[in-house]
Amino acid sequence: MLNNVAALLLDEVHPFELGVLCEVFGLDRSDEGLPVHDFAVVSAEGPVLRTHAGFTISTPHGLDRLEEADLIAVPAGSHFVARDYPEEILDALRRAVNRGARVMSVCSGAYVLGAAGLLDGRRCTTHWRHADELARRFPRAVVEPDVLYVDEGPVITSAGTAAGIDACLHLVRQVYGPDAANAIARRMVVPPHRDGGQAQYIKRPLPRTRCDTVGGTLAWMERHLDREMTVEQLAAQAHMSPRTFARRFQQETGTTPYRWLLRQRVLLAQHLLETSDETVDTIAGRTGFGTAAALRHQFVRSLGTTPNAYRRTFRGPGAMTEVA
Repeated sequence: MLNNVAALLLDEVHPFELGVLCEVFGLDRSDEGLPVHDFAVVSAEGPVLRTHAGFTISTPHGLDRLEEADLIAVPAGSHFVARDYPEEILDALRRAVNRGARVMSVCSGAYVLGAAGLLDGRRCTTHWRHADELARRFPRAVVEPDVLYVDEGPVITSAGTAAGIDACLHLVRQVYGPDAANAIARRMVVPPHRDGGQAQYIKRPLPRTRCDTVGGTLAWMERHLDREMTVEQLAAQAHMSPRTFARRFQQETGTTPYRWLLRQRVLLAQHLLETSDETVDTIAGRTGFGTAAALRHQFVRSLGTTPNAYRRTFRGPGAMTEVA
């Protein structure tokens, strides 16, 4: 069960991520028949902690409070990506997992779990801005940068900010069932489950080439995304043999012509879904996918969500929708 929950705070904690834990696990909703938790905010670095927003938090609970927790949740904080952590904090987290408790991180809180060795050999995630550094700092972790959260045994990690809500509701759903998770979600006025992952929120600029051998061809490809293209046609555009063109393209862009073209088409589709009222069929034609079904297939593969869901996310519920 999940009777006892502790939020483990370090200095310069982020209030929103802490607030997510307080909202899901710290409120008494027994009048609605919902589970009640023995919830405590635990300071890892003294009785008074600073937040990154400029105010302080005080709590009477120290690390000893973690010994009885069924779940220890670590919210994000400033400089978590680069800082070191007191060994007594890491020992407490390791002991918790060894005795069968769960641990959870929200956003950059994953770095604390990583420092304790709890991400080694496990799938995990964090905010997409920090994912590469998490993988570099903890090479034995299996970082999945595109998902909202990962439940890997007793270790649950979530992506940036609001993804902490998704992870908390997932845990409630797992322990108490969907009715409890749905009821808490309604109280919080949030969806009980979100489609897609972080990929739809990542702004990906056009890749830059390391030299200009294929630069002119890249610009031509970008201007004609609605056309069908073969390597032979592109090689002729670049005045090279197909074999030489494919090799140069890989060297200068780090990918194949097909993958580069597919990524630019998805980027254009994202832009049109965000900024225009064009139908999904029209967007499919303008981006070279041809049909709404083909656009939907590639959109889901790349971003983990559908074109219609993406449009609603970035333009609101009033955006026109289309069967795709």
